[in-house]
Formats: sequence, structure tokens, C-alpha cells
Amino acid sequence: MFIQRIKPFLYLGFFYLAISLVLRIIFLFHPITTADFSFFEVIKILMIGILNDSLVFVLTCPFLALYFLFLSDSKYQKPYGYIILGVLLLFFLYILLIPNNIFKQYGGSVAEIALSFIGLKIIFFSLMLFLPEKRIKIRNVLYFITIFLYVLLIVFNAVSEYFFYNEFGLRYNFIAVDYLIYTNEVIGNIMESYPVVPLFLAIFAIAAVFTIYIYRKTNSELLNLPNLKQKLILLISFCALVVISLIGLNFTTKLKSENVFKEEIQANGLPKFYWAFTHNELDYFQFYPVMNQQQADKTFLSQYAPPLLKRNIESGKPELKKNVVLISIESLSADFMEHYGNTQKITPFLDSLADRSLMFTNLYATGNRTVRGLEALTLCIPPTAGESIIKRENNENKFTTGSVFKSKGYDVKFLYGGYSYFDNMKDFYEGNGYSIVDRNNFSPEEITFANVWGVADEDMAKKAIQTMNAEAKSGKPFFNHWMTVSNHRPFTYPNGKIDIPGDAKSREGGVKYTDYSLKKFFEMAKKQAWYQNTVFVIIADHCASSAGNTELPMDKYRIPAMIFSEGFIQPQKFTQTMSQIDVMPTLLGLLNFNYQSKFLGQDVFSKTFQPKAYVATYQDLGFIKDNYLTIISPVKKIKQYSLTQQKNNLSPEFNIYYDEKFLKPDSQNKNLVEQTIAAYQSTSYWLKENQLNR
Repeated sequence: MFIQRIKPFLYLGFFYLAISLVLRIIFLFHPITTADFSFFEVIKILMIGILNDSLVFVLTCPFLALYFLFLSDSKYQKPYGYIILGVLLLFFLYILLIPNNIFKQYGGSVAEIALSFIGLKIIFFSLMLFLPEKRIKIRNVLYFITIFLYVLLIVFNAVSEYFFYNEFGLRYNFIAVDYLIYTNEVIGNIMESYPVVPLFLAIFAIAAVFTIYIYRKTNSELLNLPNLKQKLILLISFCALVVISLIGLNFTTKLKSENVFKEEIQANGLPKFYWAFTHNELDYFQFYPVMNQQQADKTFLSQYAPPLLKRNIESGKPELKKNVVLISIESLSADFMEHYGNTQKITPFLDSLADRSLMFTNLYATGNRTVRGLEALTLCIPPTAGESIIKRENNENKFTTGSVFKSKGYDVKFLYGGYSYFDNMKDFYEGNGYSIVDRNNFSPEEITFANVWGVADEDMAKKAIQTMNAEAKSGKPFFNHWMTVSNHRPFTYPNGKIDIPGDAKSREGGVKYTDYSLKKFFEMAKKQAWYQNTVFVIIADHCASSAGNTELPMDKYRIPAMIFSEGFIQPQKFTQTMSQIDVMPTLLGLLNFNYQSKFLGQDVFSKTFQPKAYVATYQDLGFIKDNYLTIISPVKKIKQYSLTQQKNNLSPEFNIYYDEKFLKPDSQNKNLVEQTIAAYQSTSYWLKENQLNR
């Protein structure tokens, strides 16, 4: 009985092992594999590989196990069948009719996908409920589709691993994770690089042939479904296998070798993909161009006075212990503001505030995600390959903006309208000495509107005022970093606040509502006793999108930023190129703070400031300086573009559009290439060696 019941798993398992073995043999003889192996080493690699593949296959089977677990004829009997159908219909109507249901809150196509899935489930369940004589045929169709999807994924994964190894000589790593994140760019690259139509036709053909074979060998098992006792035995056995596989993989994935190719070929790509996804790192020294470390440090540190990583910042003037409120605005591209040519009037308050502030007109975000912006403003260092430090292990006890304020006796907090466990923000900020105010601190009556990302910015503004009033009563100065949430898909917010309906789900509405909320915040702040002694820093975390004609399009990283304080900060425009990592060192300079710094950003008003900016994706690391954009990428690729500002009606300081002209290697500015490598290599090295800790 047991062998018969698990025949589908056995056939799929043997197919997966066979495909994986063929792939492993291809890797052994691939031209990129420059290592030589003895006969016994090859046997060992293949045996460890088969063990890895077997363990991984077990862990990919829970969905198939659930499918078989719920195969039953009894669920179609009265009244169970009608009850189940009724529940499915109610769930379908919930997704279709409830405006703010949980699926729609996630935005994108999530609600449509859920609606389609439940709709198909209702159709097939109804057919099997009302047409019992057709039940076996319908079940066979669904079983064929299920097997086909498994086979298709096995073949598709093998092809993906081949092309990944063909390019990098490695199994999956964080670059593969990056490919999932940058779907549009990756699909475009694939379309240009490979014969996509023949390739996909071949994949589907192979999957179809093997599906038909497995189906014919196993579909007879659907004629006599196991009873509850048999299902229970099978389920317990499967759970035991899963536990054994997890323990086994914990051992086999730790098998290391001095030969990288040996280690990679015997491994299975899926655990490596999972590891990369959860660890969020990409080894700079393995994938990027490098130079002598001492020379890299010397080149990078030459911009500072003294040219040291740990250096004393001395003002020579009395320190000003003013309160500081840093507001990171979600997804606020520069081109949303009228200053930068927008004619929609969706940031009327921010445009008016900019004219009363120190405005940085030529500032670039370091990345294209919130955690990258928070990293830049908190750690003041260039971005590094992989995910933001906020989402990595060993992200605590860093030298941060908050640690400088704390050393001066400030109360330091991070304010966020959502749940701060998202994107690991809670662990990062608490691990670096910040107190946190987030959605958990709201009582029900304090929330007038919320979506999946958190409470509306207006509600958070009121909470921020409440928090700052309490801090002011303590007699200590405060530094509060507030991250807004409303300008994010699905762009929902309370109706009646602005002239764009809150359920229109438009990007312009999200921007304008955030602008409205900030106006309300400043109106409330102006009535407080602490207002006159407070400096406000308003800056975007990143742009609304990052796609363009080149790897790092300049206009997709240009963000607005300003420092405002009535009676203290004189309105002016700083027009030189600067980075997000320069903002907080500049603020500390305006406050005349004396401190020992490990920041890699600079006070833009210091004598040693060099106009430049760092921009990056998860793998492309860019350096903007002297009208050049230099990009380093895996595998040790170097590209450089000359930058020419496009002609339009805007004044140069607000013109964000550039033509990026690709330069051939012999035409590149080698000095800037060296500076780019030095900056990213040194930052990566210092992080690895914990030299950027407090």
C-alpha cells in the first residue's frame, strides 16, 4: 500500500535526481570550471550531490503532499459539499466587493491573483459536486496540471541554474535574488541575450513529455483514494522525512572545500538561493573589481581631514543643542515637486517650505528601497552590494546618527506608522540604541485610517507631536527620525483631505496626501513651545521608480532634501552634487557639534568637501563625480558614462535629466574608476571587519 500511494513522489523524485545529475555532470565539464578532479573526487562530488538533491526534493513536496491529503470523495457528500462551496463563494465575494480587503491592501495584482485562484477553485469544485459521474475525469485533469507544474518547475530551475553557472561559475547567490526583485530589467536582458521563444518552447515540450509519462504511470492511484487512517500514516511519515531532510541539509550545506568549483558543483542551488535570500549579502571581494586594500583605504580616505576613518570633528564654535526632527518621506522623487518642473501641484507645502529652507538641489539617493535610504541617513556610508545593512545579521552597535546625538544627551527615537518589524527596522534601530514608536503604540481611537503599510501619515503626525511634547517635558533635547508610509502602493488614505479621492489609488494622490500631512504636522508643531528650538530635516528615502535606459538612470535617484528652522537656518540653495549620506554630517556641522566621526559622508560646507554621489541597486554600484558616472558590477565589470545635462526650460540646478554616453574602456577616466573601486571596496572591508561599529 505504502509504495503504491507514494508512486507520484517516487517518479517525480527520480526525475528531479536525473535532471540534477545531468546538470552536475555538465558543470564538471563546463569550460568555466577550471579545476581538475580525480576520478574519486568526481564520485564524491556526485554522491554528495545526489544526497543534497534527495533532501531538497523532500522539502519541495509539501504542496504536493497537501494536494493528495485533500483528495477525497466524502467532502462532496451532503451537506459538506454545499457548506464548502458556500464558504468559497463568500470568500470570493469578500475579495471582489470589500474595498479595503487584505489582498487589495497589498496593491499590485495580488487581489486579482487571489480572485482568479478562488474563482477556478469554485468552478472545479462545483463541477465535481454537481457532476459526480465526471468527477474522476475532472480529478485526472487537475492531477495532470499539478504534475505538469512540478515537472515544469524542475526543468525551468535546471535551465536557470545552467545559465547562472554559465555566467558566474557559481550556484545561486544574492544576484539570483536580485533577479527576482528587478523582474522588468531581467526579462529585458534575457529577451536581448537568448533565443527566448525556442528556449521556452523546448522547456514546455520537455515538461509535457515527462508529465505524460509520469501521469500514465501514476494516475491509477486516483481511482482508490486512501482512507483517513492511511492518510494519517502517510502524513506522519512525510513529516518525519521533512525533519530528517532539514537536519541532513544543515549538515551537507556546511561541507566546505578549498576548491570553490567542487563546493559549488556538489551543492544544490535551492538551499543556496534560500541562504542568499535570508542573509542578503553579496561578497564584494568575490564578485567586484579589487585593488590593494591599503591603497584602496588611502585613496578613499584622502578626501577627509585628517585622512583617517576615525577622525575628530571640531567646530571651534559653541555647540547648539537644538531638537532635531528628521523626516524620511516614502518614494518622493524630485520630479514630483514644482521646483523640478512638475506642473500637477501635488507638493504645494513642500515647495513653499523649500523656499524657506536650506535646499539641496542636486542630491542623490543611494538606492531604490526604503531600507537603503534609512541606512544612508542613519549610518552615513555608501551602499554596499546585496541588501541594506538594516536587513543583515551583525547590524547592531554601529556608529550612527543616533549614537552621536545620544552622546550629546539627546533622547533618540525612530517613529514609523507601520509595524517596525517589517524590513528588520525594529531590530536594527533598537540594536543601535533608538527607542521605537510604531503602530503598536497607537490606541484604536488614535487611528482614523490605516492600510497594510500602517496608519495614515496624518495620524502619525499627531502621534509625533504627542511624542515630542512628552520628550520636551523631560528637559532633554530630542532627535526623532520619522519615516512616512502613505506614499506607497496601494496609495490609499482618508477621503475628503485632498482633491484626489482616497480610494483612487493614484501615485499623485499618495504624494499629495503626504504633502498635506506634513503641512498639518508643521501647523501643529508651530504651536508647541519646543518649535523655535527645533531643526527639521526633510528628505526622500528614494525615488518612486528606478527603471530607465541604463543601469543607473540619473533622474531615478535624484531626490528633494531641505533643512528648515525658523530664525536659525537662512533660506539658500546648495547646488553642488551631493549624496544622501552627506545630509546628517552637514546638519551636525550646522549645530557646531564636536565629535569623533566614522561617517563616510561629509559636511558639504567643510573645506574638504568633494562634490560626488553614490547610487546603487543590489548589485550595480555607481559613483557620480565630475560629470561621469562610473559603475562596477559582478563579475568584475566596469562601465563608465559621460554625463551631459539635457536641454529644457528648467534652471540647471533643478534639471534632473542627463544623457548618459557609454565610454569604451580606453576612453574611461581611470582616476575615477580607481576612486569608485576604492570607495566601495573600503566600505565593504570596514563593515566586514566591524570597523564601522561604535
